[in-house]
Amino acid sequence: MAVRVVRCRGGAWNRPLILYFPFGKYTNGECFMSGFGWKLHGDGRQLRPGEVVKPDERLSWPRTIGLGAQHVVSMIGACFVAPVLMGLDPSLGLMASGVATLLFLVITRGRIPSYLGSSLSFVGVAAVIGSQGGGPAQLTGALFVVGLALAVVGVVVQRLGAKVIHAVLPPAVTGAVVMLIGFNLAPVAAGTYWPQDQWVALATMLFTGLALVVLRGFWSRIAIFLGLVFGYVLSWVLDLSLGKIHSADGSGKVVDHWRLDLTPVKNADWIGFPDMHAPSFSASAIVVALPVLIALVAENTGHIKAVGEMTGESLDDKLGTAIAADGAATMISTVAGGPATTTYAENIGVMAATRVYSTAAYTCAALFALLFGLCPKFGAFVVAIPGGVLGGITVILYGMIGLLGAQIWVRNKVDFSQPLNLIPAAAGVIVGIGGVTLKISDNFELSGIALGTLLVLTGFHSLRWLSKASGTSQEPLLDAGTTRYDDPAA
Repeated sequence: MAVRVVRCRGGAWNRPLILYFPFGKYTNGECFMSGFGWKLHGDGRQLRPGEVVKPDERLSWPRTIGLGAQHVVSMIGACFVAPVLMGLDPSLGLMASGVATLLFLVITRGRIPSYLGSSLSFVGVAAVIGSQGGGPAQLTGALFVVGLALAVVGVVVQRLGAKVIHAVLPPAVTGAVVMLIGFNLAPVAAGTYWPQDQWVALATMLFTGLALVVLRGFWSRIAIFLGLVFGYVLSWVLDLSLGKIHSADGSGKVVDHWRLDLTPVKNADWIGFPDMHAPSFSASAIVVALPVLIALVAENTGHIKAVGEMTGESLDDKLGTAIAADGAATMISTVAGGPATTTYAENIGVMAATRVYSTAAYTCAALFALLFGLCPKFGAFVVAIPGGVLGGITVILYGMIGLLGAQIWVRNKVDFSQPLNLIPAAAGVIVGIGGVTLKISDNFELSGIALGTLLVLTGFHSLRWLSKASGTSQEPLLDAGTTRYDDPAA
């Protein structure tokens, strides 16, 4: 591990700084915080239609802080849900997400706008470890090892170049992985959130879609947040006027309940520290968790590719660093008893909607998460967001994430008339979206994103090798794929 003396100019950084850091190269006279010198975009207030705010730019600080709050609101549901499903402290998960995001931004030097939240990929792993008699300590120990492995993969990719990932994950594969990551979340929106109040969900979805399309300037950039406020207020008004609703609650039971229940907010403390515990390492738990590494590498690559597609800037030179940063963040989170972290698709959806890619907004979001992790009352207020409201919002966000995969296919001109591209993507996407489960043994199974990703990866490369080995030509499988609609003979 190289030790560099880095001199940063200006303010508190105007003194030598010794960095013990294995990621990235920093020469004398270069500041590792240089990526955070955000330039003001225009006047910081007005944005013309189609205009974007780049990662190294920002709007005025009040607007940037507002965008940071929107990022927190968009991710906080999953960031709380994931630890709860795994038997971990959700407040710790929120706090860890803030630390992880700041670490990610520092390691990537502010070039990659991403938020690192609690990973849902390990919910199944937690269930298996629990069935084996393991507890939170064994789970976090296994996740720590996965984080270490992910960091090693990132370092290897950074040393050998993004060509390693490109060879393993060509556009046909990457697009499929991004698509199944987004659409795999569809059952959460349709099965968990929407049934809690279908009419509020519908109204919130329509309002948010209208705001995204009709509003201009800054207001269109915070349309997701406006949709949440609209749904929150609408639920409160309906509770006052119509009383309780008879529908599924957060647990899935059909009962009479308030749409907006603020009782936990009243009972929560203003300040409190989350519960922490040290990890414990169990070989059986580690074996169960390690296969998810495949999905994490593909998920990170897909997310980085999606961000690159949106920003119009190739992030290939930072791909390995980003993967390593996620691994390092997972290690820091789990060593304190928190969940594994991952780049959040929900926030990518927010960027796709707002077209503001400023890492200043993510820095604000991370600081919000740190503070809110210490405030149980705020956490209770956010958790109180009605399920119907989340249903309306997530229908739009998750769909936008999935369609980013299609955008990767289109921009890279992936030809789906070729069986090599079509078959693995078709099988992997359906398996990933449908939640198909492959039981390997009594203690291990693959499903959802992990199984879908594995099918796309192994299917594409094995079919390509077999095709070359047999010398068979790739004839179009779908005739419609080569039909021109302007052809008079069509």
